[in-house]
Amino acid sequence: MHLIEDLVADSVRLLDAHYPAGDPRPRDWFAALYRFQEQFDCSFTHFRVMDILLRRRYAYRFALEQHPDYAERRVYFDSLTEFTGLRVFDEESGDFDGYDSWLEDGYVDPPFLYCDAGSALWRRMASHHLTGPDTSPPRRVTMLDMLHAIAIAAEAGDPPLLADWYDLGPGTFGVLDAGEPVAEAVREIVLRTGALDGASAHGFRPPPEVIAEDELDSWWWGAAEAGSSIFNL
Repeated sequence: MHLIEDLVADSVRLLDAHYPAGDPRPRDWFAALYRFQEQFDCSFTHFRVMDILLRRRYAYRFALEQHPDYAERRVYFDSLTEFTGLRVFDEESGDFDGYDSWLEDGYVDPPFLYCDAGSALWRRMASHHLTGPDTSPPRRVTMLDMLHAIAIAAEAGDPPLLADWYDLGPGTFGVLDAGEPVAEAVREIVLRTGALDGASAHGFRPPPEVIAEDELDSWWWGAAEAGSSIFNL
């Protein structure tokens, strides 16, 4: 799902560029972005934007020797020569539920150890190596709030990126009612910027005849005024 990978990486860059240094909210939005990406068949993309993730305190980098288990497992850690996720899975275990948690115990890209804020390894590292706000997990935000943050940033710099997000549809963002305040704010930015003017739908937007049959879809992708073709329906 290269579309999703690109959406996430480009959104990390956009949010970082728009919101000032020291604003803690991008860290929360990054967490939401990567939770979203995990729902799809995507590669591990942190290193596309690792400089931003480190600077915004979403990802943390340590010397390998700082791992809490390094003394006990030195031979193992010293033998790592390539990117490795550190969580070990027992596929025969009765509670094995897949590989979604593969980043929870951190990852190594020699010579460094990494962990993401909120992960199991981050919690262990926080008690010994982190201080202040770094010891608090990302605040959980909704997909719709994340989209609103992206829309605000995109209005100033990247309407096509907003169009790609918006075309994922209201269901992706948990929009239940036409006119929901945050959804309305996002829609107003889309209309104001003309983000969907001439935009090619990427496969998530239903065809016009399907949209016309659903009240929420009609509102989401509908025109600002009767007769307007702003959304190319």
